Amino acid sequence: MLLLAQDFQGKAYYYSKSTMELGSFGATMSEAQKKKIQERLKNRLEKTYILTFNKEESVFKEDQKVDAISGATDTWGKNFTPGEQYKNIKTKKLLQKQEFYGKQFLIKDELLSIDWQMGTETKQIGKYTCFKATASIPSSELSWYDFSWDSLNTSNSEKKTDSINSTPAKQEVQLTEVVAWYSPQIPLSQGPLEYWGLPGLILEINVENTTMLCSKIIMNPGEKSKIEAPEKGKEVTKKEYQEIISGKMQEMRNNRGRQSGRN
Repeated sequence: MLLLAQDFQGKAYYYSKSTMELGSFGATMSEAQKKKIQERLKNRLEKTYILTFNKEESVFKEDQKVDAISGATDTWGKNFTPGEQYKNIKTKKLLQKQEFYGKQFLIKDELLSIDWQMGTETKQIGKYTCFKATASIPSSELSWYDFSWDSLNTSNSEKKTDSINSTPAKQEVQLTEVVAWYSPQIPLSQGPLEYWGLPGLILEINVENTTMLCSKIIMNPGEKSKIEAPEKGKEVTKKEYQEIISGKMQEMRNNRGRQSGRN
């Protein structure tokens, strides 16, 4: 067991890889076409992140890379990816920087409450022995910074139903299955993104078509980093931020519709 000193600090590097779901659209494509799209979207499908942590706090952020082919970053995708995130497991507070079309937001909310089911299955990740844990988490809690046109269509159709019936529509909560691998050899409740609350650092997370795996851990680096809560940006909760995004995207759709109507 690794004992953690009071001023202890560590850094964990994670590599995230997602597979692309093409659905029925993909059935009409050749393997060469699929490969081409995969290459074009590599910036979104493969990412690296750094988690800087101590016993109580952590900062999780993307290790920004410039696209080697185009020499640019994915500006559209950037609007719907997690920004720099601060977690305090003592106060159970989350602070996250988000940029949406040039406007800075500071999301201030509670840490996600996760009901982990502990398993006995183990596997080795690097030099660390990891144990399996699973949880069912409301999907909306995991993708509050993301956006899909489907969610906007669903939201609009629910509003119409509500106005016709004059009664609130009962929404079925969609759950996402999450599999985590944590190591008690690093006995703190931290992890990547919003995952936390296990008796050891989370070294791997599997969620739907994405796997996030820790590739390197540096304990007590020679040069310590400042673990600070972000302060700049318009303060909102996750729910308020989601409403702002949906409203803005609806506005963009309406404007586009008006413009195409004029042509």
